[in-house]
Amino acid sequence: MERSGKLIFVIAIFFISNIFAQEEVVITKEMAIALVLERNYGIEIAENEVKIAENNQGILNSGYLPSVTGRAGAGYDLNDRLTEPEDGEALDQKGIESNSYNASVNLNYTLFDGLGRFYNYKSLKEQYDLSKLQARETIENTMLQLLTVYYEIARLTENVAILENVLETSKDRVIRAQYQFDYGQSNNLVVLNARVDVNNDSVNLLQTRQQLDNTKRDLNVLLDRQITGKDFTVDTTVNFIPKLQLESFIMEAETNNVSLLQLDKNLEITTYDIKISKSGYLPTIDLSGSYGWNYNRSAATAFFPGSRQTTDGISGGVSLNWNLFDGGTTSVQTQNAKINHENQELQKKQVALGIRRDIANALGNYENRLYIYKVQEENVATNKDNFERSREQFNLGRITSIEFRQAQVNLLDANTSLNLAKYDAKIAELELLQLTGQLLNVDL
Repeated sequence: MERSGKLIFVIAIFFISNIFAQEEVVITKEMAIALVLERNYGIEIAENEVKIAENNQGILNSGYLPSVTGRAGAGYDLNDRLTEPEDGEALDQKGIESNSYNASVNLNYTLFDGLGRFYNYKSLKEQYDLSKLQARETIENTMLQLLTVYYEIARLTENVAILENVLETSKDRVIRAQYQFDYGQSNNLVVLNARVDVNNDSVNLLQTRQQLDNTKRDLNVLLDRQITGKDFTVDTTVNFIPKLQLESFIMEAETNNVSLLQLDKNLEITTYDIKISKSGYLPTIDLSGSYGWNYNRSAATAFFPGSRQTTDGISGGVSLNWNLFDGGTTSVQTQNAKINHENQELQKKQVALGIRRDIANALGNYENRLYIYKVQEENVATNKDNFERSREQFNLGRITSIEFRQAQVNLLDANTSLNLAKYDAKIAELELLQLTGQLLNVDL
């Protein structure tokens, strides 16, 4: 109920902002997550599969309830009859009618079936739990895909802002170079170089804006939004999970990883499959009962008068069926169920080994990208200081236009590298959270 209320609240804010806000709509991470949970087709399909499994594990599909059938019938006969006795005259009867009616209610119930029904009921409940884990895996994969696209939009948004600033600086340099040329302080080559840099910066900005628009359309598809709808921006804030909290997630990864949890459920299901197969060695006891009503009307004959007969009553019985030898079918099914259970155990060991490796790789990848991000922060600070100094020197005429351009390009590269490092580190963290089974449990 809390999740549903929060979802309605977030979506309501989203649509109200669409209607009344004059500026661009800002889609936060929380809003994007709420919308993808509500609208994504893959998640809807997974949730429907859970509903099917829930229906299957109910009492109506358990075999524990009796079956009740109703039957009714009617019969009509129209005959001609010729009776020729040894002595006496022959009797010729035309259009002899007789009819009958019957109705009954029948009940059948299995009192005992070797416990196969009991273990099958248990197995269906485990399959329901398995379907919920499969839906969770779908949600996790969709969430990772969503956030990857979301952070790519954030990265490109920041890159556009950086390139816009670079373009403005380049345009100012063209103006300054033109003034210097007009007053004979430089040659025309300086002006041409400045204009070439403006053109290059304009192309870079145009291409980045196109990449941003394309990525926004990717997000619209994930959120089932109108692709040609109103433009939007995203929140570019990035927060990282504290190291101690991340370490605790890693320690509990094998008990929370959704793939391993699914294998645990499969092991329990195959355990019940063995017991279901063994139930074939035991007898079955069935109970049956019925209430019936019959009415018959017969025509008169040469020797008997016509009659009407009505009967009604109840009947019941208990039967035992024990298949003493079924040709080895039960034995083979039991052996195969045991082998399948053993395969599930081996598969779990194999997957667990692979997940330990994946977590170690993801952790190393995350730590390396986080370190690169911190280095890039220092690199940006250094290049920013160098750029400001170069601009002062350029304004004073102490360095050339080419030297100033180089400082500008260095700052541009540092800023874009910082953005890439920041969002790469966040995506690496999300991949690690998915492997530890915590992607849906943390505040992103």
